Amino acid sequence: MNELISTLEHSGSLATYLLIDMAVAIILLAGMRFTMGLIGRVDTNDELAIKDNFAYGISMAGGVTAMGIALSGAITGELAGSYTIEFIGMFSYGLMALILIKAGRYIHDKFALPDLDKEALILNRNISVSIVDAASVIATAIVVRASLIWVDGLDINTFIAIIMAWIVSQIMLILITRIFEWQFSRHNGITFQATLEGGQVALAIRYAGYLISTAMSVTAASYFIEFNMYNLWDGIIQWTVMSVILMISLTLLTTVAKFIVLWGINRRVEVEDQENIGIAIIELATSFAIALLLMSLMS
Repeated sequence: MNELISTLEHSGSLATYLLIDMAVAIILLAGMRFTMGLIGRVDTNDELAIKDNFAYGISMAGGVTAMGIALSGAITGELAGSYTIEFIGMFSYGLMALILIKAGRYIHDKFALPDLDKEALILNRNISVSIVDAASVIATAIVVRASLIWVDGLDINTFIAIIMAWIVSQIMLILITRIFEWQFSRHNGITFQATLEGGQVALAIRYAGYLISTAMSVTAASYFIEFNMYNLWDGIIQWTVMSVILMISLTLLTTVAKFIVLWGINRRVEVEDQENIGIAIIELATSFAIALLLMSLMS
């Protein structure tokens, strides 16, 4: 009987902790929509329900998904010392995730795709740009989630580690964008960003696959390094080196996998010239599958 009472008390306490976590998570998910409207100076009700702006909906869906991914790294299932500590910890991690996702979007706009006015294009219903926007925040969130799981505790070193992991991810995403853009321009005589602005959805889907799979490879790098606040910089350097190695490995493996999966099909012509969305989706799925396999092998 005593064991039953103890189990019920523990279950009740755990349920309360989970309710706190979910309440904070839902507030922050709603905060994603609020901040999108505030920063972009946009009436989200007008864009979503009056103008039925599908592109804006894709962009916001990407933001909400990204927030959910990042928050899943903050919910560990472990009991904190008190309900107050649980609330502070969850809210602190969640707020940092929100800030880093927003900052990641800004970095991607300014450094990865500087020639695009992404906000204006999305408001003008550009689907390809909205897909890229959604993919970029999801990619950032994947790495933020990994860093939240990697760190331990709630102090200045924890937040430094999370920010440094975020910086590594942004460098990798900008690097893969430059490589992608160089390859596209070399074959087509027109810039990648100009093509996105023209509404090439298939190309946007392919690029989204590159972004998300790259973020997953950066995440896989964290499995090699144990968090130690006394050797924090060594850990960050190791994460960076492993991220580069895994990104190169991912690129080689996905190239081989796409060649085999789409045997006999000229992928460049289908996606870049004929705007074949079906082929682009298969490429995205292949990139995701290889990245997922890498993560499983490294864990």
